[in-house]
Amino acid sequence: MPRIDRDGVGIYYEVHGDGPPLLLTHGYSSTSAMWHGQVEALARDHQLILWDMRGHGQSDYPDDPKAYSEALTVGDMAAILDAVGAINAVIGGLSLGGYMSLAFYRAHPTRTRALLIIDTGPGFKKDDAREAWNARALATADKLDREGLDVLKAATRERATASHRNAKGLALAARGMLTQRDAAVMELLPDINVPSLIVVGADDTPFLAASDYMAAKIPGAQKVVIPAAGHAVNIDQPKAFVDAVVPFLKNLPASTVGQGSGR
Repeated sequence: MPRIDRDGVGIYYEVHGDGPPLLLTHGYSSTSAMWHGQVEALARDHQLILWDMRGHGQSDYPDDPKAYSEALTVGDMAAILDAVGAINAVIGGLSLGGYMSLAFYRAHPTRTRALLIIDTGPGFKKDDAREAWNARALATADKLDREGLDVLKAATRERATASHRNAKGLALAARGMLTQRDAAVMELLPDINVPSLIVVGADDTPFLAASDYMAAKIPGAQKVVIPAAGHAVNIDQPKAFVDAVVPFLKNLPASTVGQGSGR
């Protein structure tokens, strides 16, 4: 199983197929396995790279709270691209994975060929909204500390079936990666200058307005709303998801590389 070492933290990844690289990042408390239903379709014309965030799945679960952050997650993504020899890639993800994909663009615009943002929010402009989000993330962490992985049994399908070694890593990831510090990612949206596809499930009520906002703010962004799908749109409606994503990927200019500000 391929792994990279990031200052003593092992990060699991897997590669399927050949072609232009496509890096997909799972949502919080899910794993790379959430994409396995799309491997055949997406790896047909791409080098599909899946991975487990720290504290998740087959990656390591460091005990140090400082080992979990947005910056380290973005660094993990860049290190995986280095490991597979990818100069740039289509960067995509679901929920927290989509947010981290936007954060990746902010840090590495020239390594981002396009963005695939699924069932995601770009953060919050207002401090009180961000604080409410963070309070929910911290409450999730506390519940995981108290009740362990049983917490996930009542979660959405892709999370309820995810395999994790322990709950402590997920709790630390909630505190260090799910919480947000500022509006930097949201403020970035008008400066994104790579092809961007926003996908959201019609029943994913908390993320419908966020998807509309991103589609309006990201220049030239395309948006697809998939009927009869919730927060894990690729699992709820796998065919409709592939039907939305594959044409977008096929129509990408061959040499598109982000030239953003990299703030």
